Amino acid sequence: MDEILIGSVLASTLRVSTPLLLCALAGLVAERSGVVDIGLEGKMLFAAFAAAAAASISHSTAWGMLAAIGVACLLSLIHGFACVSNRGDQVVSGVAINMVAAGLTVVLGIAWFQQGGQTPPVAADVRLTGLIPAWSELDAAVADLGPWLGAVIGHGLLSHNSLVYLAFALVAGVWFFLERTKPGLRLRAVGENPAMVDAAGVSVPKLRYAALLINGLLCGLAGSYLVLAQNAAFSPNMTAGRGYIALAAMIFGKWKPLPTLFACLLFGFLDAVAIRMQGAVMPAGLGGGEIPVQLIQALPYLLTVVLLAGFIGQALAPKALGRPYVKER
Repeated sequence: MDEILIGSVLASTLRVSTPLLLCALAGLVAERSGVVDIGLEGKMLFAAFAAAAAASISHSTAWGMLAAIGVACLLSLIHGFACVSNRGDQVVSGVAINMVAAGLTVVLGIAWFQQGGQTPPVAADVRLTGLIPAWSELDAAVADLGPWLGAVIGHGLLSHNSLVYLAFALVAGVWFFLERTKPGLRLRAVGENPAMVDAAGVSVPKLRYAALLINGLLCGLAGSYLVLAQNAAFSPNMTAGRGYIALAAMIFGKWKPLPTLFACLLFGFLDAVAIRMQGAVMPAGLGGGEIPVQLIQALPYLLTVVLLAGFIGQALAPKALGRPYVKER
């Protein structure tokens, strides 16, 4: 029983962490280029709606994901037009994206599907499924080696769909891009000292727009995961603050991929434990009775902030973060 419980919590942790990680990496790339992105929540929400609408109509996983990525990239370009081209307030632009996404997805959902803002369920054959057959089959195949191998490794690690593994692979990919490639080094430089980059003959706006396109791609993947892997349809405000948690994880991770991964895993673990606590009863010494479900649902958010705030230390943002660049003449 212990190995089954551990395997189940591990599997839930990875599943819950995936959209957070994709969204946090999106924010990391944008902010390392000097562009504040408060709009992660809105981009992920609109991407989820686009994925659900396109996949339910076309009955195609590919079209659902392409629609999600396209919408998220469009929102990133709008953010760039407001903040990079026209030097608008980056925080205000991000908040506007969140507000527009929260309202427009409901309006479009009602207008197109007449289901109270929801979309029709995505067909089972369109949704993303695990790359490896059911973990119970794997467990039976390796039963001679002990139950832990099937329950913890089979179910906990090897029962997920392709986007889960892609999200964790992208941690290494983003690190390599930022630390070991020339475009990545230029992107980091434009977030620290854009005047120096401009003096070297490299376009600051082009680099920031490129970072925002990568940001849109990752937000699109995060949104499509919510409806093609985690849920069967879009519902209003289904992101439930994940974009803000991803933003906090990126800041707590000090704008670095690996610490950001740990922050996302921490929230995923706490959320998985909270799910297992549904219906738990308080000890008799504390009055007994069932623990309020609202308290259990709030625990992952509260504990994430408390634990990360206690261990974060000093976090230094990119020096040019949030500062519009004005080319000197």
